[in-house]
Amino acid sequence: MPSPPFPSLPVPSSRAASASSLPAPPGPTVRAPRTDRWNALAAALTAAALLSSLTACGTTADAADGKTVTVTVGYQSKTINTVTAGTLLRSLGYFERELRAQGKRDGKTYKVVWQDYATGAPITAQMVAGKVDIGSMGDFPLLINAARGKQLRAPTRLVSVTGYNLRGALNTIVTAPGSALRSLTDLRGKKVSSSVGSASDGTLVRALQRAGIDPERDIHKLNQQPAVGASALQSGGVDALSQFVAWPGLLAFQGKAQALYDGGALDLPTFHGVTVRDAFAGRHPGVVKAFLAAQRDATRSLQAHPVDAAQRVAKATGLPAEVVYLYNGAGGIATFDPTLKPQLVAALEKDVSVLRAAKLTGPVDVGSFVDDRYLRQSYGSGYAKARRSTAHPSADEVWLRGEDRTHSFDDPGNLLRFVAAHHKTVRAAYVADTTTGTRWFADRSVWVRDGARLLPFATPATAAVWTRRHPGAHTVSYAAAWERAR
Repeated sequence: MPSPPFPSLPVPSSRAASASSLPAPPGPTVRAPRTDRWNALAAALTAAALLSSLTACGTTADAADGKTVTVTVGYQSKTINTVTAGTLLRSLGYFERELRAQGKRDGKTYKVVWQDYATGAPITAQMVAGKVDIGSMGDFPLLINAARGKQLRAPTRLVSVTGYNLRGALNTIVTAPGSALRSLTDLRGKKVSSSVGSASDGTLVRALQRAGIDPERDIHKLNQQPAVGASALQSGGVDALSQFVAWPGLLAFQGKAQALYDGGALDLPTFHGVTVRDAFAGRHPGVVKAFLAAQRDATRSLQAHPVDAAQRVAKATGLPAEVVYLYNGAGGIATFDPTLKPQLVAALEKDVSVLRAAKLTGPVDVGSFVDDRYLRQSYGSGYAKARRSTAHPSADEVWLRGEDRTHSFDDPGNLLRFVAAHHKTVRAAYVADTTTGTRWFADRSVWVRDGARLLPFATPATAAVWTRRHPGAHTVSYAAAWERAR
């Protein structure tokens, strides 16, 4: 059996056992009806909440004795689009620093308990049970979080964003290396692993529908945790895997997958955000403000020191730093900005219809769920300007071994010439897809020679569209590309 893509890491006692180990590849495909999938998801959330309320798993969230307040933060260390509210924030100690300052003002002592989860669903279960106060997760899980909180009379609020991509490139569909599958249309009748209710599943559904493929009838979808799906792809148990950051990049970096569909082709925003229990925020508004102040500082730190941030996250998660930098680097796939931008809120509204069509949630009042009052207080008069800004650098970069900085290039040809001159010491090279702008590893990209130009593409499909529209253009290997660029 292939080894799991992520190293084994300690798991808090509150996590489900299935999240702490890599199960065996799945057996024969059984596609459950949509109503059954919703019932199963709802039952899992309810069961997790009940179990949490009946067992003493760690410290009770929002525990207070009048002078001591315990704040429990649920985060996803390996979902590295959330690092400014999780892994990086924890390593920097900014939240604890802010709470110490808060304690000096109000005379209380604050204790932070960090709980690491594989996905957003268990965080939601713990939140509605009153066991997690602040959590971070993707856009689709956020909507389920809102719906379950309202249903169980334990409402939550979306108070900030961690990382986003305005085109949707944080989600990718990958296949095994050397797969004969070249485009979405090749997925008809194939087995595809996805995590139902996740943003990556939303990408899969929307992409298939645009390609004229019924996501319920024309493919065999397996609802699997990311690690299970990765294992299934390697063992041949599935033909393709649709997942969120950082799984596609990790598998590609390890040579265990190649990109089939770039979520950036959808041109629909996707993001991760921070949700807070409304009851907790009402009792401890100062803690919420402290968390957002700390998140803003972590965001500034990441932007000022992207290589150091990548190395910190890599050390904490076991992920290769090269993979972390693919997403979180200076020109990475994710843009980090806490503000709740209109484009992201509008995307959330559109996501509701996808989840409802799959019978994964009922109606969601996005307007009441989104609450930026704490951020507005944090930013002051600068909030409106920050909310409008969507600036994101996209320079191509090369990271050489032994260096703590990267080399930036404004043209893929110039990057290739640099790689050719330093190919023995290249740690990682990153280029943006010529049409979608999605960053990918240069040596995992599809290269096209078009006259004197050498152009990178994240997938064979986008490269094929280019060559069809540009007579004389043709694909070349990565080695041939940098040899020609010498």
